[in-house]
Amino acid sequence: MSGNVVHLHKDTDPPAEASAVTTLTVVPDPPTAPTAPLWVRSGRAIKTAITHDTTKTTARTVARHSLYVAGGARIVGRRAWDGRTAARYERYMRTAETAGNFEAAAEWEERGQRYREARHRRRMDLLHSPVDAAKGALVTTGMGIGGLVLLGIAMAVATKDATDVVTPLMAVIKFINLMITIVRVVWGPAITIGPFLALLALWAVGSKQQAAPHWALPANVRNGEGEPITPSIVVKALRDLGVPTLRKAITEMGDAGASMLSPIVIAGCGVEVDVTLPSGVSTNEVQGKRRKLAENLSRHEHEVFITIPTAARTVRLWVADSGALDEPIGPSPLVTDESMTADYAKGRAPWGQDLRGDAAALSVYQRHLLITGLSNQGKTAALRAIALWLALDRSVEFWLGDLKGAGDWNMFDGLATRLIQGPTDEHVIQVTEMAEDAVEEMNRRLQAPPGTEFPPLIVIVDEAQVAFMCPVKDEDKRPYGGSSSNSRYFMAARKIHNQGRAVNVLLFQGTQDPTDQNLPKLVREGAHTRASLALGTESQARMALGDKAVDGGAAPNLLRPGLDKGTLVVASDGIEIPKGQSSITVRTHYISTDDAKVIAQRAKALRDGITTLHVIERGEDRDPLADIASVLGDAARVRTKDVLSRLAALNTDAYGGWSFLDLTRVLDGTGAEPYKSDGVMVISRDRLARALANRDDDSSASTS
Repeated sequence: MSGNVVHLHKDTDPPAEASAVTTLTVVPDPPTAPTAPLWVRSGRAIKTAITHDTTKTTARTVARHSLYVAGGARIVGRRAWDGRTAARYERYMRTAETAGNFEAAAEWEERGQRYREARHRRRMDLLHSPVDAAKGALVTTGMGIGGLVLLGIAMAVATKDATDVVTPLMAVIKFINLMITIVRVVWGPAITIGPFLALLALWAVGSKQQAAPHWALPANVRNGEGEPITPSIVVKALRDLGVPTLRKAITEMGDAGASMLSPIVIAGCGVEVDVTLPSGVSTNEVQGKRRKLAENLSRHEHEVFITIPTAARTVRLWVADSGALDEPIGPSPLVTDESMTADYAKGRAPWGQDLRGDAAALSVYQRHLLITGLSNQGKTAALRAIALWLALDRSVEFWLGDLKGAGDWNMFDGLATRLIQGPTDEHVIQVTEMAEDAVEEMNRRLQAPPGTEFPPLIVIVDEAQVAFMCPVKDEDKRPYGGSSSNSRYFMAARKIHNQGRAVNVLLFQGTQDPTDQNLPKLVREGAHTRASLALGTESQARMALGDKAVDGGAAPNLLRPGLDKGTLVVASDGIEIPKGQSSITVRTHYISTDDAKVIAQRAKALRDGITTLHVIERGEDRDPLADIASVLGDAARVRTKDVLSRLAALNTDAYGGWSFLDLTRVLDGTGAEPYKSDGVMVISRDRLARALANRDDDSSASTS
């Protein structure tokens, strides 16, 4: 419809002024969409109904349960065929031949031959069995009737009634008639219900084995969520691993592929199984395809661990339950058990749990320790947990250097004899001198008479990579960092590694992101216990744990940064490792800073008062009397020998060369001179405090 324009003019208007025009536009209604034909609408409705999720789920359910029956029939038929023929022996023999185990193949061949001979004898016996069965039936019937007649005669004599002779025989006949009547009544329904019961039995077999196509299975099974690890699943995962020789061997084995596997056993939050590989397949071919194997098992890569046991041509698979490794483990016994104590020589630190869920405890007795990993993965927490346990043994002395200085080790103030915290070059110098003092203490102990026992001295350096990378040189042009023969920290660490364990002087180091520059080869290989958190590359894993551990399956580079915080791969003889493995994965207990402070307070309660020596800035003027008072701490009196060693640790430049005469010279005339107590020379804290107070009073008076 086109628009009509109507011009309206007043008659009184002159023609010249006829420019005023009112225009009316009639807008047509929008055209109505044509109605779809009925057959189109019906098709759309049918398509919607067919493609609806409810329809799909219903169809999949019907198909699945129907196919369970067919699959169950196939399984039952195969079992029956195996039971009636020598097929299973042939199958096992082919499997053994494929795996290269010819002794087992010969044994299965012999068993198959014995089975055929026994079957032949049974079939020959069947030729004579009808005659023997007929004879047996006649004899049994005659003996039965005779027995019943004798019983009737006995009854007739007892009752003096001749009719009782046939009473037992008639009772048996009536019983037989009753059985026939019951069978006639039940036979019809049994014939009707029997097929349904048979189908139900087949369905049960198929349902248990999930004998249906993958598309028909429930959604959680198709997605692999919660899918249990069965022999067939493991064999299929290995077959589809992409190793041609392995695939060919498993295909030739057929249903006997499960003979490659040991029994699947529950191991903590997962299962464990040993796989004997066929001839021509090496273990590293399977190790190198860990991710694909995990995906074939419907797991994430971090949920499958592959190690090499002692058996030849065998890999050990540990497969976690889906999502189990993302669940946190419980709190540390150090937190929950307030009565716990430690024993450096005989005890083990409760560090965490292994993948089986069993407690993982670490012995540190005469073992140097190295923990490394990427930043912010829990290195300090793992190292601190061991130190907190050791602190509960009052005989252990700590010298501690934290080259991060973020306060992670503050709770050791009052526990550690020396505590250095900070990231600067000055702190590196202090830590280096602390390590060199530990070397001197080690040498002193080594020169003691044979049989002398020494308390453990634990030297802890956290963020040790800062020391190795320090560019500063001393006045003799010797670098503090580096890995050359004149590098001071490097050489101190090497010397402690070489001989320290013999006299209980141990070095514990924590480092970040190891390289040859920030963790020299000789130092990392000097540690008896080597542990690694998540790392970036396999080469870093080899630096952290060594080639043997990595070749045996250790893979800290496959841990997930950020998600696997506190999870360590440990190579050490100080922790129980499954036989045949070179490492173990430990999920450590996390001890928060607040909990660490509580544990440290318990440790302090077990000890006498300890004065912690902190970093002293160089170049400041010394007050010998005040320094002596500071090193006495809370003890009522301290041996002069210990005072001298503490002063030297406080400031080597000022007091490193002091002797007993120097100490006496400073204290002479103060009223706090050394005196003998219990046969040794000591200095009294109270006397020295009075001397300082008197000195301050004198200074105030002179000022006035």
